[in-house]
Amino acid sequence: MFLRGIQSFENPVMQAKKKVQSTEKVKLHTRNQHREKYDFQLLTESSPELKKFVKENDYGNFSIDFFDPEAVKSLNKALLLHYYGITDWSIPTDYLCPPIPGRADYIHHIADLLADSRSGESEGEVPTGKAIRCLDIGVGANCVYPIIGRAEYEWSFIGSDVDPVAIESAERLVNANATLKGNVELRLQPNAEHIFEGIIQPKDQLDLTICNPPFHASQEAAAAGTMRKLSNLKQEKPTAAVLNFGGQPNELWCEGGEAGFVERMIKESKQFASNCFWFSTLISKESNLKNAGRMLRSVEVVEVKILPMAQGNKTSRILAWTFLSKADQAKWMKKRWK
Repeated sequence: MFLRGIQSFENPVMQAKKKVQSTEKVKLHTRNQHREKYDFQLLTESSPELKKFVKENDYGNFSIDFFDPEAVKSLNKALLLHYYGITDWSIPTDYLCPPIPGRADYIHHIADLLADSRSGESEGEVPTGKAIRCLDIGVGANCVYPIIGRAEYEWSFIGSDVDPVAIESAERLVNANATLKGNVELRLQPNAEHIFEGIIQPKDQLDLTICNPPFHASQEAAAAGTMRKLSNLKQEKPTAAVLNFGGQPNELWCEGGEAGFVERMIKESKQFASNCFWFSTLISKESNLKNAGRMLRSVEVVEVKILPMAQGNKTSRILAWTFLSKADQAKWMKKRWK
């Protein structure tokens, strides 16, 4: 078996050199399947093509080179197959290849938000099944949020994007995988100035919207951020910004950056107040919460939730809001949630 045979030849010096690693990523959600460190033996058995990227590092641990875009893509493919049953997954060159554990955390935390909204006999129980409908703003070519949400809770999804290539790629993934086909609908955003307008239709009833907004305010800022990240990880000054996780301009930056995007999202959400129970977005930069709070007050939301998240040394949070009164929330759940 791959790796098992290699490990059996380790000498005492190498064993002593092994870096002691925590076996559990305790900051991830308790239902996140990726709390344990990657088991490359299991992953390569599920996806043999990953095998060529797995190497023993200087500490005697098996891993991949996370600065190699092809290795990262191969790891994602193996994770999505092994944990989520996706038998056919690929993305166009230079499109975002997101870290799976972090995406799974968003899904699990937002599922808790639904559970916490319930009362009576169903209090604390995550609503599951196709009737629960989630809109993924910026679904991307990878379609990862719908993949995880379908596998974990059997929700149905609408995925929107401004990029026709991303929509085409996501559509191919949906049609190629039985768990997604008929459960994920893709919609092209015709106007990049809008977020919900042009996507949410008058008769749509959405239990959730989710979004991982572009972080940077310009292409130059995105490149500089990548250079800092690489420098911190490699402990040396890089000469070029290599995007190991890829990303198109609209995935990495927009006018106003994360703060501007979230402000526009909140402002536009009021127009669709009766179409959705919980609107939500990821907030990477804590200082952006203050401006978001002002905008939420200005559109007169009924309730706001901030859900903390963490992965390794990175902390973030989910900002969620609803325009539904407690009475309307109860009616919504009685009608839609089983």
